[in-house]
Amino acid sequence: MEGLDPRRFGLICAAAALVAGATVAGCAQQVEGIATPNAAEATSYRAYASSSSAAATSSQIAASRDKAISDNCTLFPGTTGVGVSKYNEFVDAHDNNAPEYDAVKDGAVTALEDAAKQVEGGVNTAGAQLPEELKTKLVAYVDAARALARATRDMVYTSPVGPLNDASKRVNDARNAVRDACPS
Repeated sequence: MEGLDPRRFGLICAAAALVAGATVAGCAQQVEGIATPNAAEATSYRAYASSSSAAATSSQIAASRDKAISDNCTLFPGTTGVGVSKYNEFVDAHDNNAPEYDAVKDGAVTALEDAAKQVEGGVNTAGAQLPEELKTKLVAYVDAARALARATRDMVYTSPVGPLNDASKRVNDARNAVRDACPS
């Protein structure tokens, strides 16, 4: 009995595989026509993609607005509080005819101008992200603080205190308006 030659067996298997592959490939049918998307599904997908993009953009805008509010409102009390403290020191020096009157006055002017500059810088940095109502109140504080700094600079012992008191009231009103507009 003669055995099967491995080379011949491999050749027969290869030939059988080729015949089977050609048969399967020959049975495939080509589909005639032009591929088109399902119009309803395509419209639905575009609407979904558009709304997702709009939601992401809206979320980014809200996050930027919240950051601008937080940045300005968080720093405001401390920034403006220094000006208030220095101004109150000046009032005490004025009321008591203190010998360091000029130095205390200069310190109050500098602190008020610095506070105005810092608040203004925060508003400018925030730009359009800051809600208009809050921006208006912050700018009103900046204007009031600069006016109080000018009134303080112009004070001497014999000056009437009415203009200084009016300028001080505007700063207090402006500070309170900002605090009321800022989230707790």
